[in-house]
Amino acid sequence: MALLTILHDPDPRLRIKAKPVTVFDARLRTLIDDMFDTMYDAPGVGLAATQVAVPLRVAVMDCGNEETGAQKLVLVNPEILDPADKQEMEEGCLSVPDYKDKVQRFNRLRLKALDADGKPYELEAEGLLAQAIQHEIDHLDGKLYIDLLSPLKRERFKKKRLKAEKRGD
Repeated sequence: MALLTILHDPDPRLRIKAKPVTVFDARLRTLIDDMFDTMYDAPGVGLAATQVAVPLRVAVMDCGNEETGAQKLVLVNPEILDPADKQEMEEGCLSVPDYKDKVQRFNRLRLKALDADGKPYELEAEGLLAQAIQHEIDHLDGKLYIDLLSPLKRERFKKKRLKAEKRGD
């Protein structure tokens, strides 16, 4: 398996809307395996193909913990259904390193997607899993979580990023 390069904001490739997957083959499986390796190495709980410069509607995630163990999930051409219970949640992103803030997300939803073999499935999600699903689908739509921040918070983020760039971070 290979580790892929994670794009960082403000890379314009993060703003590309991903295209639906139509071919389920060995190349797709390799991409998915490489995305899991990259996500675990980062470390993170989710990664969208657009974050590694692949404009396809594919995301991987693992919201497991020591108690539950790994909970690998592959989302191909995902759709959110029946979102409910909007609330404020702290969020970070592998493409926006060293910055976290609170955003509004739905705490519960139903997901409709395809697996790596193109088989359709649905699942009910809440809490961290629901948040991660929304976050990764936003990436596939060319959005970052910082886009959900108020104008004042976005400006504060931009100033912080400019300072980091000047320092060479």
